Amino acid sequence: MRIGQFSETFYPIVDGVGRVVYNYANTLGAGGDECYVVTPQVDTGYRGCWPFEMVDYAASPVIAAPQYRSGIAVLDRHYVERMDNIKLDIAHAHTPFFAGQEALRQCSKQNIPLIGTFHSKYYDDFYKATHAKLIANIGVKLVVDFYDKCDEVWAVSESSAVVLRDYGYTGNIIIMENGTEFRPVLEQDKLAAAARFGIDLKHPVFLFVGQINWKKGIMRLLEAASYLKLQNERFSLVLAGQGPDEEAIRKKARELDVEDRVIFTGHIADTHTLDGLYQCATLFTFPSLYDTFSLVMREAAAMYTPSVVTEGGAASEPIIHGENGLLCKDDGTELGKLLLRYMHDDEAVRRMGVNAHDSIPKPWQDVIARARRRYQALSESSGSEEMTARHAQIKEKLMEWSERLAEYFNIKL
Repeated sequence: MRIGQFSETFYPIVDGVGRVVYNYANTLGAGGDECYVVTPQVDTGYRGCWPFEMVDYAASPVIAAPQYRSGIAVLDRHYVERMDNIKLDIAHAHTPFFAGQEALRQCSKQNIPLIGTFHSKYYDDFYKATHAKLIANIGVKLVVDFYDKCDEVWAVSESSAVVLRDYGYTGNIIIMENGTEFRPVLEQDKLAAAARFGIDLKHPVFLFVGQINWKKGIMRLLEAASYLKLQNERFSLVLAGQGPDEEAIRKKARELDVEDRVIFTGHIADTHTLDGLYQCATLFTFPSLYDTFSLVMREAAAMYTPSVVTEGGAASEPIIHGENGLLCKDDGTELGKLLLRYMHDDEAVRRMGVNAHDSIPKPWQDVIARARRRYQALSESSGSEEMTARHAQIKEKLMEWSERLAEYFNIKL
């Protein structure tokens, strides 16, 4: 099959959605499908050794998040000419925004099905960026409008499906979890990571991996660290990643007098280093209630490291408390007490790690095999009267939108 993966983020920006898209494209391409990743251009240069093609379009830094880039694909003539020569069987959008709108345009143009995956709590993002409930609600309506136009909608967890329902989407939702890349557990990775970041392995290590952003529940980690320090416990809290709130989080660590226990690693792009950090951790601590799916918790489990997550969050769905991980209330002191209970119980941690490895992660090959069956079923429905009529309506609206943009930017379509 010829499959387009449309994403607002991709390598070298390594966030959760970008990594998901990479694994979709990589696994599909390695399995013999013709796969294309359509995404904003971040840099140029040699991109060999991938079993898929990257088709990027001109983009600029996002004002509120300069580590990301975005753009309007139809305004990039070079991109349009390339895509005119690519005939897809199906498109899969991992965003409702500009890249998702381009997926809609391609589907209406080529009369092919569109799958939309719901990945994030967009209301939270809109509200944090604008501090205006009205604007956040308008943004959510636009998100729902996008998914209403898709031929099939996927959510990455039961929790994310509930969020999309709460936003107002009433159509059918298929739960399509993300997979995990299983890699060898190498002792040298652990020792190298500990040496690089100055992690004392003689004492318990708690690890967080993700955006250094308050929405990830990092306040609870700092509060738990403060509690443990007051109990005269020796430990390290490792925060691996980058994000907009790093300076504020460093300041809070100083205020809580745990700065000496917190290690900031910065962005981790190398998988050996990341795997080493997972192995260094006594427990992987992920208190986020924002995430709709946790790749990093599953990666930790693949390295035999159990997780502590917050009750009611999407990350808690596969956790059986005390068996393959730990559940905690959304409270820093309670988290600290739970960590204190288990941080020196090596046997319980080891047992939970083995159970986590065996029960939580799913190989990407299994996930993609199921996804491909859905691709095939939808592709076979291409050209139906219902789909053709819907695409004609979408095409008319998108052409009007494109013409207005082209006129504004003085570009000939």
